[in-house]
Amino acid sequence: MSAVEKPLDPTMWASVLHAGLAGSFMRFPHVHAETEKLREAEARAAIYGIPFDGTNISRTGSNYGPRGIRDVSVQFLTYNATLDFDVAEALSPVDCGDCDVIPGDPARTFERAQADLERILDAGALAVTLGGEHSVTIPAVRAVRSRFEDPGFILVDTHLDTAPDVGGEELSHCCPVTRAVDAGFDPARIVLVGISGWMNPRTELAYCREHGITVIWLEEIWERGVGWAIERALEVVGGAADGAYLSFDIDSLDAAHAPGTCCPTPGGLTSREAIELVRGVSARGLLGVDVVEVAPSLDATPATALMGGRIALEAMAIAAGAGR
Repeated sequence: MSAVEKPLDPTMWASVLHAGLAGSFMRFPHVHAETEKLREAEARAAIYGIPFDGTNISRTGSNYGPRGIRDVSVQFLTYNATLDFDVAEALSPVDCGDCDVIPGDPARTFERAQADLERILDAGALAVTLGGEHSVTIPAVRAVRSRFEDPGFILVDTHLDTAPDVGGEELSHCCPVTRAVDAGFDPARIVLVGISGWMNPRTELAYCREHGITVIWLEEIWERGVGWAIERALEVVGGAADGAYLSFDIDSLDAAHAPGTCCPTPGGLTSREAIELVRGVSARGLLGVDVVEVAPSLDATPATALMGGRIALEAMAIAAGAGR
C-alpha cells in the first residue's frame, strides 16, 4: 500500500535557502517589462532594478544595489506568519530585471527606465524599483506622473534631496524631489520623513519652505513617535486624488543598522522604526515604491542589503492589504 502524499506547502523550505537558481528577487519568475507579457503573467507587482550611481557626490557602490538585494532575498519567504499573508498569492509578483544602463549618461538611462516603468504601470502592476543611487527615483516619479494626474509623494530619507542641481547637473541623486515637482507633483502633497544630520544645505531647506513641502524632522519622530509621523505623512498625501508614491533611501537608517550606503547616517532611524514607518504609510496603497542607495560593497555583512529587501517586501505586502 503506497503512502498518501501530503499536500505541498509552498511556503515551506525543502532544502537549504541558497540552493537552486538565483538571480531574481525572491526567485520570482522573470518577465520582461512589456505590458502584454505582464498582463499574461497576471502580475500585480513587478521588481525593476536601475543599477546606476553615476552622479554620486560621495562613496560609490549603489550600482550593485539591485544585485545585492536580489542575492540576499532568498533569506525571506513570501509568507509572513505574523500577518498570515502570502505576497506571492496576493500579487503574483515578477522580476523584470534591470534597466539597460548607459554608463555616464543619466539622461538616456532614465529615458529607458521611465519607458520600462510606464509599461509596468500600464499592466496594472505595482512598480517596485531597486536602486542604484537616489537619482533613479527621477524616472520612477516621471513614469508615475505620466500615468496619474494627482499623485502624492512620500520620501523617507536623512537628506532633503531638493537641490535644484549639483554643479549644473539636474539629474543628480540630490535632486529627486525637485525633479518630481518639475514633473507635476504638487509640493503641498509631498512629505519628507526622517530628515536630519549635517548634510542638508540651506539651499535645499529654502526650496522646501518656498514651495510648501512638508518636512518631518528625525528629532520630531524622537519626540512624538513613529505613529505621529505616519499620521502626519498620510495627512499630507491624503489630499492627492490618485494615491502616493513612496521613495525609501536606506541612508535614513542609523549607520549601525545600514553601514552599506554612500552617505551613512550616524543616529538615523532604527530598523524597527523604518519598518513601522513603511507599514504605516503603505497601508492605504501605493502607486509605486523604490528602495535606493544600498551599496553592498560598502558593508562587510549582508545587513544593509537585507534591510533593503525587507523594506521592499513590507511595502508590497502592506500595500496589497496585509495586516488589514
